[in-house]
Formats: sequence, structure tokens, C-alpha cells
Amino acid sequence: MAGRIRAEDIAAVKDKTSIVDVVRDHVTLRPAGVGSLKGLCPFHDERTPSFTVRESAGTYHCFGCGEGGDVVSFVQKVDHLTFVEAVERLAGRLGMELRREEGGSPGSQETVGRRTRLVEANRLAQEFYAERLLDGRPEGRAARDFLRERDFDRQAALTFGVGYAPRGGEELARLLRSRGFTEEELTLAGLVGRGSRGLYDRFRGRLMWPIRDTSGDTIGFGARRLFDDDRIEAKYLNTTETSIYKKSQVLYGIDLAKKAISTQRRAVVVEGYTDVMAAHLSGVEGAVATCGTAFGVDHIKLLRRLMRDEPGLEPARIIFTFDGDAAGQKAAMKAYEEDQRWAAQSYVAVAGDGMDPCDLRLRKGPAAVGHLVEDAVPMFEFAVRTRLARFDLSTAEGRVQAMRAVAPVINGIRDAGLRPEYLRTVAGWIGVEIDQLAAEAKRAGRSGDGHRRDPAPAERGPEPDSLEPTAAELAATLPRPDLRNPVVAAERQLLQVLLQYPSLVTGDDLVGLTAASFVAPAHGVVFDAISRVEAVPGMTLAGWVDAAAVNAPLSAQPLVTELSVAPLPTDIDPASGMPSRRYADSLLARVREVALRRQIDDAMALLRRLGTDTQSDPTQVREVSAALEGLQRRLAGLREEMS
Repeated sequence: MAGRIRAEDIAAVKDKTSIVDVVRDHVTLRPAGVGSLKGLCPFHDERTPSFTVRESAGTYHCFGCGEGGDVVSFVQKVDHLTFVEAVERLAGRLGMELRREEGGSPGSQETVGRRTRLVEANRLAQEFYAERLLDGRPEGRAARDFLRERDFDRQAALTFGVGYAPRGGEELARLLRSRGFTEEELTLAGLVGRGSRGLYDRFRGRLMWPIRDTSGDTIGFGARRLFDDDRIEAKYLNTTETSIYKKSQVLYGIDLAKKAISTQRRAVVVEGYTDVMAAHLSGVEGAVATCGTAFGVDHIKLLRRLMRDEPGLEPARIIFTFDGDAAGQKAAMKAYEEDQRWAAQSYVAVAGDGMDPCDLRLRKGPAAVGHLVEDAVPMFEFAVRTRLARFDLSTAEGRVQAMRAVAPVINGIRDAGLRPEYLRTVAGWIGVEIDQLAAEAKRAGRSGDGHRRDPAPAERGPEPDSLEPTAAELAATLPRPDLRNPVVAAERQLLQVLLQYPSLVTGDDLVGLTAASFVAPAHGVVFDAISRVEAVPGMTLAGWVDAAAVNAPLSAQPLVTELSVAPLPTDIDPASGMPSRRYADSLLARVREVALRRQIDDAMALLRRLGTDTQSDPTQVREVSAALEGLQRRLAGLREEMS
């Protein structure tokens, strides 16, 4: 694999790929005006959607964190890919073969397609493991028995891609080496290790579950111990952290569950791989599980985007199922600590006899799993009852201690309108007067012991995970236009028209306008980039915006993207799909008027300086005076046109 991808192929990938389809793999979008869609930003934690996509322009922009770009940059950012890897991934979606130019530095050749190679290695590994489970070989019997004992048949194994890693220890490594993968690629993928005798399979003698991202790519594995003589005593092993597998950012089953989560606006978080299988096979299709780590902030962000967990909509539901043992209760309370991050209503489902969804399906049938989920209790109630269980409520001392324990929970209820009802309910559980509990909750609030707390790092905004500047940081190198200035606001709208509706304004309309005509320096830079776009027959709007972004300096490219998706404060004609020509003319006139006024002010200031200078050249004075008169006539004519 040598050389750079040809520019025309990159352009073809962008032109043929729907940015909306790609973004929808990660963000639930809904209409937000003519030609625009909105959703919760995948790059920072937010409750109100500010992430905007404009398909005709092929761009996106978040008005919350400032990130924006085209479909390639979106894939780069959301999946942590290089530019080349993102292009290759999009080309793969299209079934398009990329051509490469000869040459290129050795360094660039070495890194080209790294993610694609690692994903492909994992895909082949999943096929290998699945074949070894289902091909009837005696060695795989223990894995098949494990599944059979839990009522998972062959079709279930196929649906979830379950497999078996043979005990030999080198079979997968040999297979992948024969397919052209290097030692480095296989170790970077987390599939093999390197010992004194060479490569060895990381997973041996274990039942294997492929872990996939939202797009369905296999990026890692979860492995269950089967044999007593397995030298690794851990019941479950997961792929080590790799460039494509971050366990805190993935959920097992998300590839199968994302559609149900999005349409039902409900997610069910279970504890294990077999629980996910049991839930799906019982009709609970929005079930997912973490992969060897606690449910955390990045998991919340992922589910919030899929569920459209935002104020103003009917509350979404997030349901946690936990084992009824101490570890399960601890996990539930950990989840409760993150409850304030949701706009959704959080619930907990714990089977009365402590069974998990897999056991429940096996012993009581699929309907029991559905009932477990439907009978989930509010997270608040579970948290309070868990705390109350530690105290003897038959004694005065126990009731006082219980009040103090639950007061911070009550004080931290997100919806203040629910507090009176919860106060009455919890006071009844404890056996105290409502006023007593209310006073205790109030004291907890004053002492700062409430459930609300200072924002965690993820709530303050995304932490940089690389040395590359973010779009917002790049934009900061240009002064941000002050939109409180009505002139600057008009400039912005004109640039939006030029980017979003280029056919509405002709080149003749822009004669005389330059970057210096704009009050905001950033607007002048963007105008200069637009004015240098060479329109060609058949150019799409996405191509137009992309060309403008290419013409702009790096620091202004985020603003180009933002302006290409920002809604205009005017009506769009349904027939033409554009704002009125009168609206565009008014913006042009406003920008011209201000530019002329500045030129007039400059000419008058020069005349004043020349008038006080005894050494002034009379010819220069006459030339400046004539130029000033010309500017004043142009301004008068413009005002007449505007009236």
C-alpha cells in the first residue's frame, strides 16, 4: 500500500456519502428548519441539542462546543481516526476502491489504513472463533455445552457472533499471518502476544463474544473461562486497550440494540454478555452491557445521543438491571451517583430472588425478563431503600440516622416539583413526620452534602485526548465576531447566504466587495475564501462549501463550516427552497453601506490631516477631495436604492 489517495477519489467519497446517514450511526437527528437536522453533540456532554447537520452542504457544526467540518472530519473525530483511515472507512461503506498516487513518505505509507487493518484482523478472528464453536469438533464441546445449558442454540450463537478460542495457543496467529498481517498489527489489535518462542494467541480455551461498535465493526472480544486448568484464573478476559478498543467507550450489544434504543427511547443496561443475549431473545432489544468496567460517563454520553435524552421531550428511560447481591447493590449505587447527568428517568430492576436476566429466562421463561424490565422502580426509590436497609427503623436512633442518610438524596432531586411528594413517601417509609425529614434535607443542602455536586471534568467540557488542536481552539486564533453588533450580524447572514445559497447571488453582485469591506476580521477572511471558489459545471453545494473551506486558512475553516449549517433568521420560500432575493439584496446593501461609510471617514480624516500640514501637496488634496465626493455620491445612490 503506497502513496497518497488520489484527490479525485477523496472528492468522490465525500460527494457520494450522505453525511446524515453517517452521523445517524452516532447521533439521533430530528428536523430543525429547512434542510437542517439537529441532535445531541457526540463530542461534548449537553442536555439541549446544538449539533446541526446540513446534508446539502455536507457539513455539521455544534453551536455548543464549536466542533464542525465535513463527513470525513466527523468520522475522524467520532472514531479517533486519521484522515486516511476515515476516507478508507467511508469508501468501504460505498464499496468503492481507492486509487493511490505513487510516492509518499515511508512514514505516511506505514500508517495508512492502520485502523482498517486492525478492524479486518478482528473480523477474521471473529469468523475463526465462530467456526471453531460450530464446526462440531470435540474441543469446542465445552463451549457449546455452556451455551446449551443456558438455552442458547446455534441460531443465537450466529446472531451474536459467539465463538470458541482453541487451546492450542497459536492457531489464530498462524491464520492471520498467512493472511498477510504483520506481528505488529496483530499485537496492536490485542489478538496475540509475543513470547520467547514467538507469537501466541491471547485467548485460549475460552468462549468468545465479539465486541462491536455502533457501526458493527468488531473491535475487541470478551472471553469466558471454561476449563479448570486454565492458567489464567480470571473468569472473564477482555481485549486490552487498543487504538480501536476503549472499554470505557463501548457497550456490548450496541450494534444490535441501537435501533430499538433510538425508536423506543429506552435503554436497558445489564451486567453480562449472556444477559444481553437473554434480554434480546426475550424481546428486550435495547439491552447492552459494559465490557469489564463500571458504567461511566462515556457510556452515558453514548446512550444519551441514541435516546435523544434532552429537555423538552417526553423523558427517555434508562433501566439498570443488577444482581441482588452486595456487588449488584454497589453497582446500582454507583449508577445513581451519575443520575444527574441524565434528563432521562432512571430506573433499577432487580429480580426478587436475585436472578440475572439470563437465569430468569432459563428458569421462568422469556416473559419473566420482560416483566423484570417493566416492573423497574425509579432509581431514586432504589437508592433510598438501599440506604434505609442499613438502619433499624424500629428505634428512634435508627430513624434519626436513616433521615440523615437519605436527606442528601432528597435534597438532590433534580425536579424540585417532585420533592414534596418524595418527602411524604420517604417520611412514611421511615415513620417520621414530613416536617422532620424536610428540615433534615434542608440542613443537608446548606452543608453542601446534597446529591448535586461540582461538575465533574466531563461536565465542564471534553478534555483533550491528543495534541491536535480542536476546531474551537483553531477558531480562537481569529477574533470571534461580536454578533451584538448589528452590522456584524448582517455580515454573518450575508456569508451564510453565499455559502448555503450560492445561486442567489451572482459575481456581479459582489463587485467592489473585498475582505476589507467587513467589520469582523474573521468575516473578511471567510468572504475572501468564498470569492476565490471557482465554480465548475455540476458542482454540488457540498463541493462549493468544501472548496471555500479549502481556500480558508486553518483558523477560519471551523467558521466556514458553522456558517454553512447555521439557520438564517428569515423565511425560506417553499417553491425555490431559498430565501428571497430582496433579503439578499438588503444584506448586500447593508455591508456596502458600512464599507462606504468607513472609506468616507478615512478620506475625511486624511483631508483634515492634509489641511493642517503646511507641506501638503495641492494635487493630492484635490485627488482626495474628488475621491471623497465620489464615495459620497455612491453612498447617496445606495441609500436611494435601499429606500
